[in-house]
Amino acid sequence: MDLANTLKPVKGEDALATVDQLRDFLAGHPGPGTAGPGSAAGAPCPAPRSRLDSTDLAEVRAVRETVRAVLEGAASDPAGTAALINDGLRRSRAILVLRNEHDRWWTEAVSDTDRCAAHLATTTLSALASVIAARGPSRLGVCAGQACRGTFVDLSRNGSKQFCTPSCAHRASVAAYRSRNRHGERHAPARG
Repeated sequence: MDLANTLKPVKGEDALATVDQLRDFLAGHPGPGTAGPGSAAGAPCPAPRSRLDSTDLAEVRAVRETVRAVLEGAASDPAGTAALINDGLRRSRAILVLRNEHDRWWTEAVSDTDRCAAHLATTTLSALASVIAARGPSRLGVCAGQACRGTFVDLSRNGSKQFCTPSCAHRASVAAYRSRNRHGERHAPARG
């Protein structure tokens, strides 16, 4: 979600506008490692961050567009979303590997190229594919907040998530409360 949400379309903000911002994003988001499922021991890109350039930035931004399209369209167009994910995995040269450590086995999608964007695409798109396979496409979505287009993955038990953050949920709750009170004031019987 963090990759998709580096773009704030409603506010017109882009946290991946420069190569330095890309470096900062990658520094804060370690990639999959070999320490086990869900591990964050490795780097999201095989190349040192100091060698990232404008080509890497453009490629990562293109991956972000694909990831946002998946998150925005999963519930309304599952077949199109599957095609986007499959195409993105093909382009990133994703391969599935079987890992073992301390008698624990797991599979992991990795890219066989040294391009940063390919590794991000492989990691992100394979994770979204896993959510869809396990919980269905309706678990991916866009925030219901009026002034937000943040994306989310709903891992709740009942699948009722509507907002990307508790802050957006709170803002919507306050707005609904105020709307109800304004509505109630207009229709209140006259006293006197």
